[in-house]
Amino acid sequence: MRKVTAGLFYSVDGVAEAPDQFQFDSFDDELGALLGGVMTEVDTVLLGRKGWQEWAGFWPNAGEDMDFASYINAVPKFVASHSLKPADLAIWQNSTLIEGDLESFVRDLKQQRGGTIAVMGGMSLVRQLLLAGLMDELTLIVHPVVAGRGRRLFEDGTPTTRLALKSSQITSKGNAVLTYGKRD
Repeated sequence: MRKVTAGLFYSVDGVAEAPDQFQFDSFDDELGALLGGVMTEVDTVLLGRKGWQEWAGFWPNAGEDMDFASYINAVPKFVASHSLKPADLAIWQNSTLIEGDLESFVRDLKQQRGGTIAVMGGMSLVRQLLLAGLMDELTLIVHPVVAGRGRRLFEDGTPTTRLALKSSQITSKGNAVLTYGKRD
């Protein structure tokens, strides 16, 4: 069975929104290697509407000399949205709208042949799949910064969900890379 993963850049105060506003000066070679490793395992990407729209406005026109641009433009992308239409996704190659129930779609996708399925862009999507028990690994890359404002992955009222720490690493610039999985 394929696994579903997500990785989020995080601030010490729990902000996950707009990490480009706070993580730029603490991104280091170890994080670059980590993300490069993810690209070798992931062959399917899930995106929420907002994340897809932001990325679709940039990556299709990014230079192919950027490793991530070549990767993200070519990989199959499935988009969870109630407001987008299939025709809207034509602006970014290999993008397909998830039609029907998201959780059923992901359960079926996990049963198909292939590599890792990664949620890239979509805090609500990460939250929904984690709380539904469909997220196999959640990696939080905690940068040594207090963002001060912005959306957090978990809001007040989120049900208590126990996780198990699967791995941890501290990078040279003080980033804590924490990977959690389901608790046995």
